[in-house]
Amino acid sequence: MRAALTWRDRAEQCIYDLAFKPDGTQLIVAAGNRLLVYDTSDGTLIQPLKGHKDTVYCVAYAKDGKRFASGSADKSVIIWTSKLEGILKYTHNDSIQCISYNPLTHQLASCSSGDFGLWSPEQKSVSKHKTSCRITCCSWTNDGQYLALGMFNGIVSIRNKNGDEKVKIERPGGSSSPIWSICWNPSSRWQNFWSRVDEEEEESVCSYLEEIPVLESRPGSRQDSQPEKKDHEEQESPFNFRDERNDILAVADWGQKLSFYHLSGKQIGKDRELSFDPCCVSYFTKGEYLLLGGSDRQVSLFTKDGVRLGTLGEQNSWVWTCKVKPDSNYVAVGCQDGTISFYQLIFSTVHGLYKDRYAYRDSMTDVIVQHLITEQKVRIKGRELVKKIAIYKNRLAIQMPERILIYELYSDDSADMHYRVKKKIVKKFECNLLVVCSDHIILCQEKRLQCLSFSGVKEREWLMESLIRYIKVIGGPPGREGLLVGLKNGQILKIFVDNPFPIVLLKQSTAVRCLDMSASRKKLAVVDENDTCLVYDIHTKELLFQEPNANSVAWNTQCEDMLCFSGGGYLNIKASNFPVHQQKLQGFVVGYNGSKIFCLHAFSMSAVEVPQSAPMYQYLERKMFKEAYQIACLGVTDADWRELAMEALEGLEFETAKKAFTRVRDLRYLELISSIEERKKHGENNNDLFLADVYAYQGKFHEAAKLYKRSGHENLALEMYTDLRMFDHAKDFLGSEDPKDTKMLIKKQADWAKNINEPKAAVEMYLSAGEYMKAIEISGDNGWVDMLIEIARKLDKAEREPLDKCAFYFKQLDNPGYAAETYMKVGDLKALVQLHVDTHHWEEALALSEKHPEFKDDVYVPYAQWLAENDRFEEAQKAFHKAGRQTEAVKVLEQLTHNAVVESRFNDAAYYYWMLSVQCLDIAQENEQQKTEMLQKFHRFQHLAEVYHAYHFIHRYTEEPFSFNSPETLFNISRFLLHSLTKETPLGISKVKTLLALAKQSKALGAYKLARHAYEKLQGLHIPARFQKSFELGSLTIRSKPFHDSEELLPLCYRCSTNNPLLNNLGNVCINCRQPFVFSASSYEVLHLVEFYVEDGITDEEAVALIDLEAPRVSKRENKWQEMMSDYGQSLRLDDSTDIIEDDDPFTAKLSFEQGGSEFVPVVVNRAVLRSMSRRDVLVKRWPQPLRWQYYRSLLPDASITMCPSCFQMFHTEDYELLILQHNCCPFCRRRRDESNQ
Repeated sequence: MRAALTWRDRAEQCIYDLAFKPDGTQLIVAAGNRLLVYDTSDGTLIQPLKGHKDTVYCVAYAKDGKRFASGSADKSVIIWTSKLEGILKYTHNDSIQCISYNPLTHQLASCSSGDFGLWSPEQKSVSKHKTSCRITCCSWTNDGQYLALGMFNGIVSIRNKNGDEKVKIERPGGSSSPIWSICWNPSSRWQNFWSRVDEEEEESVCSYLEEIPVLESRPGSRQDSQPEKKDHEEQESPFNFRDERNDILAVADWGQKLSFYHLSGKQIGKDRELSFDPCCVSYFTKGEYLLLGGSDRQVSLFTKDGVRLGTLGEQNSWVWTCKVKPDSNYVAVGCQDGTISFYQLIFSTVHGLYKDRYAYRDSMTDVIVQHLITEQKVRIKGRELVKKIAIYKNRLAIQMPERILIYELYSDDSADMHYRVKKKIVKKFECNLLVVCSDHIILCQEKRLQCLSFSGVKEREWLMESLIRYIKVIGGPPGREGLLVGLKNGQILKIFVDNPFPIVLLKQSTAVRCLDMSASRKKLAVVDENDTCLVYDIHTKELLFQEPNANSVAWNTQCEDMLCFSGGGYLNIKASNFPVHQQKLQGFVVGYNGSKIFCLHAFSMSAVEVPQSAPMYQYLERKMFKEAYQIACLGVTDADWRELAMEALEGLEFETAKKAFTRVRDLRYLELISSIEERKKHGENNNDLFLADVYAYQGKFHEAAKLYKRSGHENLALEMYTDLRMFDHAKDFLGSEDPKDTKMLIKKQADWAKNINEPKAAVEMYLSAGEYMKAIEISGDNGWVDMLIEIARKLDKAEREPLDKCAFYFKQLDNPGYAAETYMKVGDLKALVQLHVDTHHWEEALALSEKHPEFKDDVYVPYAQWLAENDRFEEAQKAFHKAGRQTEAVKVLEQLTHNAVVESRFNDAAYYYWMLSVQCLDIAQENEQQKTEMLQKFHRFQHLAEVYHAYHFIHRYTEEPFSFNSPETLFNISRFLLHSLTKETPLGISKVKTLLALAKQSKALGAYKLARHAYEKLQGLHIPARFQKSFELGSLTIRSKPFHDSEELLPLCYRCSTNNPLLNNLGNVCINCRQPFVFSASSYEVLHLVEFYVEDGITDEEAVALIDLEAPRVSKRENKWQEMMSDYGQSLRLDDSTDIIEDDDPFTAKLSFEQGGSEFVPVVVNRAVLRSMSRRDVLVKRWPQPLRWQYYRSLLPDASITMCPSCFQMFHTEDYELLILQHNCCPFCRRRRDESNQ
């Protein structure tokens, strides 16, 4: 560090204070009773300002640069604008001692001998506060919240913005040590590293990783080499305060001490002893340095910790004020004799480099070691000025004014970043350069080199002929390292630490500026004072080449023939004897390792990644593939690797090509090289053929074809062009004598036409090549029906596979006619049948099945399924029957039935169950093994059909707002269901709805006992919320009714004339004779019919014949029953007058039974009784085999009954006729009225 005087001026009066304008362009000087305004660039006096009547003691500039203020012994403060105009003036009771602007609010604090005032532009008045002692100095904190006041009695008072005292600091000297200057550190970050007072631990090492701001400086002498690696931190000093935001106050008193305090009043460290009375203290803009001036007539530079670094310049009188120009290294000094001096501080670069470790000075007392590869840093703290730095392998030497410290790494790991003190040489040395070795320190003093041990003992000394300009350690065993020394007279020496005799390598005519030796120690690069880089052969002393515009040079540590040098703003890279490759780069080259170049620019060391592409291509141009590969290994792009691989491959340098392709992971070319190497092992040595393969892989097809032809392998050229779809070129290599090659070429051409979306051309080519299948596939995929039928008609019927493919596409393209034509041509009747089935052309399919019964199953099964899907169930059953698939028919109907129940379509469910019962009866008729099972299912399905048919009305009654059935009908249906559901409740049927309907209708019709029973049953069931209110109301109101049922509602048994109760535990049979009741399928009233059976031995046909044989006797009146027969019903109707049946009716006698029996005794009649019956009185259910017919005798002449001839359900004739008119079919089995009875 040195100070250069920029300009100086002399005023007549003492200079008490200075202030810089915030932009640094002007300097305000308090000289006598005037203010002098200087231009800082050249020291020109811009204007003197008059306004005070007495000596001006203080001056301060606002941070925003809009105004400044001055305070004088005339007790006044004047506010000036930046245009040098006075705008405001106010006074105190005593002379003004100091003033200071708040850095944020621009509030002005003015201090006098007995008080201080606070003024701001917004206020009209100045608020003043009394003090007990004279104020000598003041300073605001960075955030403008607190004001520190220095007192003449040795007290520092810290006040808030309102003037209230918050902290009071009493200095040990008291009134004998007046506080003459204070200043807050302007930096918002404070890293404090105070060392122990313990003399044993004079230095501490700390790992402090951060980017450190640097000052502008010029590069000085240096000692360097090349890189290594790592990323560890160093142990921290125990006195390391946390990195935190702090306000640090520097206090200088006339007890000749410098102290530092926190805002809280706590002192930092101990007092720093001064040898003079300090009159001023001032920080640099960033707070890294401190200036002190006073009675010693000079300005001293201190670190922010209070470590003295040096002197700026000696003066002839006391220094009353010194200030730093904002954001610069310029310092203004004001003295007692009126001298105003303006200095520039120049901080030199102190650093050292070895491989990838770079050590440099920071904050003048610290050393930072940086790993250039990982960018990791470690800080070594010191309390003294660092003068020189040297680094070598695991050693680090730091020279301070009175000693040299030698550090070593904790471990032998080359990546370790932990340093510790190894030795101390407590001596004062003066030297130009410092070099450290494993066990020695080398000092350079002009022409002299001294070798010292780490204990400080001088072991050896060398005296040179001329000044030493450059030293570099070039390695060697510990204690025997070699040094490369360059002299001003152009001599270059090699010195070994253990050898007193220097070895002269060579001598040139110009002075040496920089040196470096190649990795193999065979070549020497020198930069002379003419900025010329000269390269010598060390053994022959021959000058190999030279390059201009060089200021530093470095050999590549990994490649013997590569070096780089910098100069003129360019980085130059030279390989062997090739021309130089240049790129722009500012700074000095100090190291070159692989692809990384270490460059020092100003104070910053950086590792620049430089692709080695240019030198690699230079080697490639001369077909030096192995050398080019070595260069590429230093660092090139993937594109460069690929270019190297291709060039080596074309040059048939397969080993280099393989390594290069491995780098870019190109498996395709690696496979090619592997195949060529394998062929060479088997004795193949035709280089033209190898090169042709290489050209083919590279896309140089014409060159490849020429080489194939030259090597006698035209077939390979043909195959290549064919694969490339370059058919015109392929024809040039086509042999005319081989038709197979022609056909193959046409086929490949067709494949290519297909791939490039030219399908028509591809079809024509495939047909020419006889590839019918591919032509058909393309035509079919594109929907070309005309092309397909043309191909199909041209093909011979023996060409089965292509014709089948044509038919397949005809079906897919919805052209069943052409498909049928194709199948007929082939004679494939099975496929033709399947075609008609798939296209639902049932007439054609059925006609074919009639002609060819073997296809019966193939037609009728899908036909039946199609009918079932289209709700044509009767036809579907017939189709299944014809196909012999009764089981499938049953499964379909069962699924339909289940869906109808789940969807609450109970009328449909009844119909499906009836159809299922009929289907089961058909199966029982045809299959003897399943007869019993099917008959059981028949009766079960018949019963379920009747139950669901009845429940359909209950469901509609409970779910729909209006009912179409009378209360009596709903009452009868509810009773019928209640008696039918004694064992189990089928899926979907709700007992709750049934009982609710029964309860309501019973109550309405007067069956109160039955209603009460229904409500009681409902109490044990879960009632839906929507029925809950109705149920509760009904349960309550029914209790007000009598406990009996209306006799009119009691059902009558027409066999024994017994009135049955409404609630019958036996079900739908008489409680007396057990005769089953016969119900109307519409109103569900008990019909006046009694079922009877014929005796064994009488067939159904004989029984009907006996009934039809002779009319029964009637009364003497001519009026009698008339029977009406039709296709849709069988009924009995009474004429105008009532028949009077004679009492001696044989059937009536058969109705008698034995009273008191619990078993049902059916009515069985013989032939005589049958003959006595009239056909008009009997209804017959003519069930098909294996069931017997059922016979019913009408006992009342006053009502007509009709039976459906299909489902054999009974109806009152009027009801049946009405239902037929409404629905045009039977309500139970849905037999249409226009259908004939089958």
